[in-house]
Amino acid sequence: MKLPALRSLFLLLAALTTTGAAGELPAYRPSMPVAGVLRSCGNPQMGGLLQRWEAAFRLHHPHVQFAHDLKSTASGLYGLDLRTADLALMGRAAFPYELYGVYERSWVYPAAIEVATGSADALHKSPAYAIFVHQDNPLARLSVRELDGIFGAERGGGWKALTWDTSVARTAAGNLRTWGQLGLAGEWRDRPIHVYGPAGLGAGAITYFQARVFGGGETWNEDLREYVDRAQMIADLARDPLGIAYAPLAYGRAGVKALALAETPPGPFVALNRDTVARRTYPLHRPVFIYYTRDDRNTELTPTLGDPRVKEFLRFVLSAEGQAIVAQEGSYLPLPEADARAQLAKLDSTDLPPEHRFMTH
Repeated sequence: MKLPALRSLFLLLAALTTTGAAGELPAYRPSMPVAGVLRSCGNPQMGGLLQRWEAAFRLHHPHVQFAHDLKSTASGLYGLDLRTADLALMGRAAFPYELYGVYERSWVYPAAIEVATGSADALHKSPAYAIFVHQDNPLARLSVRELDGIFGAERGGGWKALTWDTSVARTAAGNLRTWGQLGLAGEWRDRPIHVYGPAGLGAGAITYFQARVFGGGETWNEDLREYVDRAQMIADLARDPLGIAYAPLAYGRAGVKALALAETPPGPFVALNRDTVARRTYPLHRPVFIYYTRDDRNTELTPTLGDPRVKEFLRFVLSAEGQAIVAQEGSYLPLPEADARAQLAKLDSTDLPPEHRFMTH
């Protein structure tokens, strides 16, 4: 089959299999021809998706080649740091200490672009977080604000990238430590809440849960029960009527149930399923990212703010065609239209991160 016919077939299949959100995005039209090698590092779980994007991108830019070094999300930013990679695939947002370390070593401040939504229930694909309680617990729903009261503690602020945000500070008056404080009555009123969670990652590692629920805070409930093995954590929760935990939905089992969530107590409350994660109405959905540097080879911010090959590839990823490929991959989910358009606008933004007020070359 000739290349034009192959391309037409691919576009037709993409159009047939895409979601409505991706279908409303503009089609990809190259803004310039690009050539050379695009080097990627980071999350191997995104490798299959990346290869699909690359194959389709080369139909538009046949002189582009790709090289991969996909070891782990934790290694993602080091390729940008060492300038051995142009794209860093990240199944989570970069931790503050990672951003600070890259800047201190190489004066590179990576830019983050959301390229997809994590899965609804597939492990290792940045799955959304379910909130589990024992099946006998009468509670059916919670808000993100209440999750902060349950899992968090008093704090002076939280990290947003490298900026300390005092607007998310709160006192111990916001702590929720009994089931009665969540509206349960009778025998539940004075019972303590037993809080379960994954093991901490150490200072400077602000997880998605901390960013989303604590506003980037680092202070946890003083009685948090930490588990390396999440399956064991949920098994123990199934034997503890007073327990609550967060974990991907795939860890669900007999004896526990997942709660509907809302941003604030008035609601609306949303159950975790593929549709609500895809539409990002479920509060604890998780984005996945590609990071790139907006600096040139002399570590100076450039007028074009980045390598044109990288930006052209990211424009393709955020187009209707690129997001249709996410839908075809099957585990990750395409971005809603508004989110994809917001990421496209970031590619052309000349705004600098607030840290640049204090970090001048």
